[in-house]
Amino acid sequence: MIILGFESSCDETGVAAVCTERGLLAHALHSQIAMHREYGGVVPELASRDHIRRVLPLTTEVLQKANLSFDDIGAVAYTAGPGLAGALLVGASVAQSFAWARGLPAIAIHHLEGHLLSPLLASPRPQFPFIALLVSGGHTQLMRVNAVGDYELLGETLDDAAGEAFDKTAKLLGLDYPGGPELSRLAQTGNSAGYDLPRPKLHSHDLDFSFSGLKTAVLTRLRQLEREPGGLTPQQRADLAAATEAAIVDVLAAKAIKALKQTGLSRLVVAGGVGANRRLREKLSQALAARHGQVFFPPLDLCTDNGAMIAFAGALRVKAGLVDLSDTGHAFTVKPRWDLQDVCRPGVHP
Repeated sequence: MIILGFESSCDETGVAAVCTERGLLAHALHSQIAMHREYGGVVPELASRDHIRRVLPLTTEVLQKANLSFDDIGAVAYTAGPGLAGALLVGASVAQSFAWARGLPAIAIHHLEGHLLSPLLASPRPQFPFIALLVSGGHTQLMRVNAVGDYELLGETLDDAAGEAFDKTAKLLGLDYPGGPELSRLAQTGNSAGYDLPRPKLHSHDLDFSFSGLKTAVLTRLRQLEREPGGLTPQQRADLAAATEAAIVDVLAAKAIKALKQTGLSRLVVAGGVGANRRLREKLSQALAARHGQVFFPPLDLCTDNGAMIAFAGALRVKAGLVDLSDTGHAFTVKPRWDLQDVCRPGVHP
């Protein structure tokens, strides 16, 4: 069966076609970064309007890339949440309209489940069970993944997400939107040992995270440096970026390793936009190699929000028997706030 997937939860419009037997056939993505950069962040109304402009041309592009017609599609998947309500409604309404017109089932997908399962698109692909580190601008969580639809929350951020900490620190340093990638680029020219920044909850006994204190520490140090004769130098700015990145990565890596130790598992999956961070990839790869374990990352072009992960999650749910393909009713809603554990398969109680 071929699944057509739509992603429009925030500032990327993604469409993809995935076959339950052959995997990813084609995907297309439009990022709104250039549009939102002028405002220093995502403007929800502009995001929704841009999704409307992009979704149908991207759908045509995917079908052409995969050499498919509408008659080849067996089901439609779409991001139902979490995300921006208006943005979610664009993808959901297009998906449901297409499914209604063709008499197809429509599969509502949790955005984080898409990220969680996206490393299975890579080769080699991890085997269940594994620990998943979900790190993005809005979420930082550690999950035990036993199977498709069988997820157990082990720990999460108590305040800022890791990606949010990157973005907020980048803004303090005067970097362009999106801040995370800009901070990482600047950090490459800095000395991470130049400033001793806190690593909140690094040695706590739980698997939770906290990053708001790190942002405050950077702000305090920045103000001190700006008051010095000559003000903040370019090298000091780069050193602060490098020290911030090192602090975030150290905490993420330490908690991920602790989760592996506590569960006795040896496979770690990293997903979400922060999963593209070079320092995080290097540190986790070294740590898992030392433990004779394995770490898996999604392809770099699938770290950000994309339609491929949504179509793929739909395909995996179909294969796992978690979708009623006979249900072609098309009443729907979107869920800007949606707990991942709510999508666990019947009988699974995290």
